[in-house]
Amino acid sequence: MNYDNYAERGGRFIRGAAILSITGIIAKVLGAFFRIPLNNWIGAEGMSYYGVAYPIYSFFLIIATAGLPVGISKMVSDRVAREDYANAHRIYKVSLYLMAFLGIVGFIICFFGADFIAAAMGNEGGAASLRAIAPALLTAPLVSSFRGYSQGQQDMLPTGASEMAEQLLRVIAGLSLSYLFLQGGMGLEKAASGATFGASAGSIAALLLLLVIYASRGRARNERIRKSTAPRESNKNILKELLRIAVPITIGSAILPFMMMIDLMLVMNRLQATGWSYGESKVLYGLISGFCDPLIGFPQVFTIAVSVSLVPAVSAAFARKDYDDVHHNVQVGIKTGMIISFPCMVGLITLAKPILMLLYPSQLEDAVASTLTLQILSLGVVCLTILRTYSSVLQGIGRAGIPVINLTIGVIFKFIVTWILVGIPSININGAAIGNVVAYGTTAILNYIMVRKLTGTRVSTFHTYVKPLAASLIMGVGAYFSYQGFYSLLGSNSLATLAAIVIAVIVYVLAIFLTRCIGEDEILLMPKGRTLLRICRRLHLVKRKDDPYADYVPRH
Repeated sequence: MNYDNYAERGGRFIRGAAILSITGIIAKVLGAFFRIPLNNWIGAEGMSYYGVAYPIYSFFLIIATAGLPVGISKMVSDRVAREDYANAHRIYKVSLYLMAFLGIVGFIICFFGADFIAAAMGNEGGAASLRAIAPALLTAPLVSSFRGYSQGQQDMLPTGASEMAEQLLRVIAGLSLSYLFLQGGMGLEKAASGATFGASAGSIAALLLLLVIYASRGRARNERIRKSTAPRESNKNILKELLRIAVPITIGSAILPFMMMIDLMLVMNRLQATGWSYGESKVLYGLISGFCDPLIGFPQVFTIAVSVSLVPAVSAAFARKDYDDVHHNVQVGIKTGMIISFPCMVGLITLAKPILMLLYPSQLEDAVASTLTLQILSLGVVCLTILRTYSSVLQGIGRAGIPVINLTIGVIFKFIVTWILVGIPSININGAAIGNVVAYGTTAILNYIMVRKLTGTRVSTFHTYVKPLAASLIMGVGAYFSYQGFYSLLGSNSLATLAAIVIAVIVYVLAIFLTRCIGEDEILLMPKGRTLLRICRRLHLVKRKDDPYADYVPRH
């Protein structure tokens, strides 16, 4: 087995996913640091003004940044794989014009239409927040364009660095302005607008950082462009190809937020139709949206990072017609996702109640009531990881419309299951959780079938799914008994939960090696992979084996 070539072809993918995972975690922490003091300062009324801006902001952001960066990334990686750096850069320049147009449209609607939009949403006090967030709509598309360009070259550092800068400035500017406006007696509307301006400040900071990075690499980039000999592609053809790739992805990205909006109306109405009062229905829905969804979203920081890194890696290999490398990237991507998502699923199921009590000590009754809902939703973590990973593969090979169709089918199943189960009083809100798992599971299976059909990729069920699950179950047993032991000893849920999480991490790392879930190939892709591999061999935690992909025959 040629370890040098193996590590080279997989190392960039793993490093990219690691960079995005780390920055994603930091962004989540900074986001929590932002929301907690802001809630305490401006209260429910102030947050209602703040909340007017974000649905509008999110809608325009999805249009401008969901599918287009992926399209840019795929198109650039295709050209870079052929060493066609001139057309790769031309794609970036064409995308800038498109992004600038979308940014200007979003800014005009949000800034000059703020009063009308706020009144239409029944909260005229939110107009100031809409104006404050409008500059972010102007700059965020430009930021996404550069991120797509760098990701297409499998360079995730600019994306990670700019996300860090964006979140940091958002927190500093948003909290500072909100606090100053409150202290100056300017009222809750102004304080909320100061908080929303944090998003604009963060986006501007990210754009400035990316411009610095772009300028610093100008000489090397221009040299590569000068040596390119491929025929010049027309701007019109580039734009058509970009939209062909991006539009289905954008529609697919909008389905989940749209599903959540429909879910709210469906669940609330269904609960009330089966005997629950309006107040009780709000409380029940709050269990899933307020207590469970944030926890289920946290593991996706890692899997989204893997998915984003996977698109250019698969696209580049597919453009070279290197089907062995396509297979390799799919295998590494899905196995990495399983190694991450299975322990998250088992950990959330095992420690659901202690974690909820740790995070929501002032709302213990509702936190405890959310336990079963969280455990059900946790089953969807693995399904959502499979869904995202295989969606990225399909996007990478130029079949971006297929995940949209599959997700639509999954949503239809979700609505049927949710409608039936929520209407059963003993199941109530848990029916919505089961519906989510069904939607993700259905879509994941359909995506897997299409990837196997279109690429010929075969994934080992035992090594990819069974081994990570076995290691996670071992971890779950350790987490459960360590929590019980620490709680009996300390009498504190917070300390016992934190100690159990630490023990669970240690047990899982050991179980991963004891079950030989990670082989020589994956170890070599890790930092200091050669040194770690030597240690594992001495401890008999891995065994020598031939290249697992050597006997793979791709389907052309």
